[in-house]
Amino acid sequence: MSVIVAKTAGFCFGVKRAVDQVYEQLKRTDKPIYTFGPIIHNEEVVRDLEDKGVTVINSEEELIGIKDSIVVIRSHGAGRHIYEALKQNRDEIIDATCPYVRKIHKIAEKQNQEGRRLIIIGNETHPEVQGIKGWGDENTIVVETLEQVETLPIIQGERLCIVSQTTFNYNKFQDLVEKFSETRYDILVLNTICNATQERQVEAKRIASEVDAMIVIGGKNSSNTQKLYEICQRECKSTYYIQTLGDLDPDFVNSVRSVGITAGASTPNHIIEEVHTNVRIKF
Repeated sequence: MSVIVAKTAGFCFGVKRAVDQVYEQLKRTDKPIYTFGPIIHNEEVVRDLEDKGVTVINSEEELIGIKDSIVVIRSHGAGRHIYEALKQNRDEIIDATCPYVRKIHKIAEKQNQEGRRLIIIGNETHPEVQGIKGWGDENTIVVETLEQVETLPIIQGERLCIVSQTTFNYNKFQDLVEKFSETRYDILVLNTICNATQERQVEAKRIASEVDAMIVIGGKNSSNTQKLYEICQRECKSTYYIQTLGDLDPDFVNSVRSVGITAGASTPNHIIEEVHTNVRIKF
């Protein structure tokens, strides 16, 4: 019997940086602390911060009544209009946007200024994508499927810049870019998928192909964890998506000889360790 834990499982650089910044503010100030949206997509972490007095706000309207406070921009980032609203309120802004996401914001702003239409490959409802879109203009488009590419309202000869949500599936990104390349558009393609995301997906796929059962740990709203689950499920039919140890059926290990474990970028190490320990004991 064997248990394999992915080396890339757990907090990525951007997530750890964001979470650490909120905890640091709790130590250094008595001012009310807010995060614009959940700081990361992990309910355990968000709940712990709420217990310590951090309040989550989810809309620009909620920002209006906040004064003399600290507002933390979450790791997913936010659109230009959110920064402008915060400056008008004269709140102290702690920008915990992942540096890789912030880089895409700068690309979006620059390419729009240079006359290119921004195409974002990703999930339009995801907060990271909404934030990137907020640095484009009214002509910015979000694409997630090959079918969408075929019906885009793009004029022949229009200059395009393609970027990606940092946690998007790399192979799907390549497929979509290839679909765009079949057109006559003037296209600048910038692969902005985070290297850590690619490495995590590649390792998860390899482990899932070698084991009898695979466990993927992460928040239910975590885009990168959902992508990991999809990748692992294609390689291993017995793939389980859980948030914490409590979601895991304790009897599932009885019929397998090997188990793989990976986790999304917003999953704390203690949850991964707890699952690993429990599975190992069962064996």
